[in-house]
Amino acid sequence: MKQLDQGSRQKIRQHDPSFLERSADLEDEMIRALGPEAVEQVIAAEGEIGAFRRFQVQPAQDSRSVDAHLRRFMGTRAGRKIRYGTLLAAALDLGNIPSPLSKLLSRLAGR
Repeated sequence: MKQLDQGSRQKIRQHDPSFLERSADLEDEMIRALGPEAVEQVIAAEGEIGAFRRFQVQPAQDSRSVDAHLRRFMGTRAGRKIRYGTLLAAALDLGNIPSPLSKLLSRLAGR
């Protein structure tokens, strides 16, 4: 998932003014919704858990949280954010979408 442009941010704020205050971006919300363990399982299923573990032990990552590692890892290679965005969305339990994301999706769908 890519960083939202200003126009997209404005549209989201029209539907839920507080949504973007809780999340750095949609990728952050997906990681929060699934939890780091589930995101790591998605990475493992893609055969990239070794690359992720090597990334985690780099000195620049030392003081960051696992959530921050996950967000940054997905942005380290071209196309990875889009690919993982799709995979993380597919991994969501549609019956248990976090309230902020569910409300936003409902409003965007006009429900």
